[in-house]
Amino acid sequence: MAETITNHYVAKDFKSDQEVRWCPGCGDHGILASLQKTLAELEIPRERYVFVSGIGCSSRLPYYMNTYGFHGIHGRAAAIATGIKIANPELMVWEMTGDGDALAIGGNHYIHAIRRNIDIKIILFNNEIYGLTKGQYSPTSKKGLSTKTSPYGTIEEPFKIGELTIGANGRFFARTVDYNLQLSNEVYKEAAKFHGTAVVEVIQNCVIFNDGAFDAFTSKENRDDNTLVLHHGQKMIFGKNRDKGIILKDLKLKVVTIGEDGITEDDILTHDAHEPNPGIHYRLAGMSLPEYPVALGVIRAINAQTYDAAMMEQHERVQAKSQVRSVDDLLRSGSTWEVK
Repeated sequence: MAETITNHYVAKDFKSDQEVRWCPGCGDHGILASLQKTLAELEIPRERYVFVSGIGCSSRLPYYMNTYGFHGIHGRAAAIATGIKIANPELMVWEMTGDGDALAIGGNHYIHAIRRNIDIKIILFNNEIYGLTKGQYSPTSKKGLSTKTSPYGTIEEPFKIGELTIGANGRFFARTVDYNLQLSNEVYKEAAKFHGTAVVEVIQNCVIFNDGAFDAFTSKENRDDNTLVLHHGQKMIFGKNRDKGIILKDLKLKVVTIGEDGITEDDILTHDAHEPNPGIHYRLAGMSLPEYPVALGVIRAINAQTYDAAMMEQHERVQAKSQVRSVDDLLRSGSTWEVK
């Protein structure tokens, strides 16, 4: 995937001729714009990209990209993306999915794509609701949320996408917010460069059925104090005044204020996205209000052999030793007899 192009792309080169049919104000518009900008900056030939989706508002995105695309059925995007990548490893395969599409009907495909470490990029739009089917609760909806299918409040405990992904032996997990084009661009680039299943959770606002669900950490007045943007090799410091940080105490993460109780910047944890042990990454991915800020950026990025590379190696190894070179060889191998 290191091949470059002679003519530089710009974002509009990745805009299709299709009318974008998301609701005005939907966070999906920001995701689309960020992806188009990212692809232009990667300078990979446009015909090397494939966008795959299942069913849902998120799954309309392939129509709006001037690339190859495949609109699948509900929950099966990961299976389709896997098949495409294995059939043609030179393609860069992006899976567009939502919290319902990926984690409900598609949950089994999702965890096994991650476990196998298929070299695909999964952009998981998380609005904590079923938007396309008009407002039912999803696997990430907060407990107690009243929806069309939970009029008295859902009694289910929601998935935390980061914990689920890392628990499935995920090697790459990142999180961004729909409106933050700069952070999204940074995260999508890292996902594109990563060899393996790269999962990016995008906090995405549904203005119709779950508007304001993330205001506690995404609104202008709250985001500085309630989000922690992680960068590999940098201290876990956040807050409007850059005076809050994360330390590890008694095997737990703890929020502290720099300058109080003798705490200095030296005491604050340094983010290591490449640490093989998933312990800290799992805790960071699961942080939530009010005790903790929400972690954004690349949380985990661990290199490991991909499924598609291992499959090709196995294929070449078996082929080199095989005595079967043609269909005729196959038909004449093993026990044969002549019928008269």
